[in-house]
Amino acid sequence: MLTDRLPRIRLGHLPTPVHELPRLSRALGGPRLYVKRDDQTGLATGGNKTRKLEFSVAEAVRRGADTLVTLGAVQSNHARQTAAAAAACGLRCVLVLRGRAPAAATGNLLLDHLFGARIVFAGEQTVEEVGEAVAAAERADGHRPFLIPVGASDEIGAAGFVAALEELKGQLDELRLRVDRIVFASSSFGTQAGLCVGAKALGFDAKLAGIAIDSTREELQTSVAGIAARLAARIGLHASVTPSEVIAWDGYRGGGYAVLGEPEREAIRLVARHEGILLDPVYTGRAMAGLLDLVRRREFGANETILFWHTGGTPALFAYAAELLDPGT
Repeated sequence: MLTDRLPRIRLGHLPTPVHELPRLSRALGGPRLYVKRDDQTGLATGGNKTRKLEFSVAEAVRRGADTLVTLGAVQSNHARQTAAAAAACGLRCVLVLRGRAPAAATGNLLLDHLFGARIVFAGEQTVEEVGEAVAAAERADGHRPFLIPVGASDEIGAAGFVAALEELKGQLDELRLRVDRIVFASSSFGTQAGLCVGAKALGFDAKLAGIAIDSTREELQTSVAGIAARLAARIGLHASVTPSEVIAWDGYRGGGYAVLGEPEREAIRLVARHEGILLDPVYTGRAMAGLLDLVRRREFGANETILFWHTGGTPALFAYAAELLDPGT
């Protein structure tokens, strides 16, 4: 495997399944749809960050860390999986979350507490500023912290999606299935960077279509290319990904990060009621809303075969109950 020489701690239930979505395909009148179920990676109800944390936590252990420090939003899927990974590996965990503590701990935040993480709210400061201060305080107290960026989206964590692309290629070869596009949520850029590097290394020619969750097309392209360059160097690949090669659709940001709108509500309900699969309000709901619109506008052809990479996030649904429930249904 492309990542064999990197330190790795197995945390996920891999490989995750690939299966068809026939009822959703029929409802849309095509294309043929498949899903990659990274909501079933296993760690703390699953999610794509488990793949990244296998490499990030291993690097922390290699460096002698006893504490993981990471950053995110109040309903961060990454923070929840980091807290669980720390517990599974016997490490301490500090989560630095944006803003102030909500009135009630629901969804991912509830699970953060159950996994024993210490939670620090950044208030008016950025999580990056507070994260650095927390790491310094941990060192002053005699601990050995390892700071993982938002989403584990650096050249260390992104290696998880080089391995993931290799996993998927093996599954598609076994199924004798060729896909035209892979569609996924792209926010902190590491998932897309890993997929791009893996595709380059393996000669995988499906279009990797990222649906921007909270960034412009230009921001996403530049950031993905930057992580990809550092990642390729880390794993010893002589491959580059230019910003122009990074596919990004940025017309689906709605009201902003973590703001649930009607497109996300429709996507969540449609997939739940046609396929029995749960999407989340922040990432996969928005990415699927983009996919639905691109199919309806015929940007994606009815004769194509498209794989939707489900990146997880189910616990966040419970924090959005009031916005998701329709009294008429």
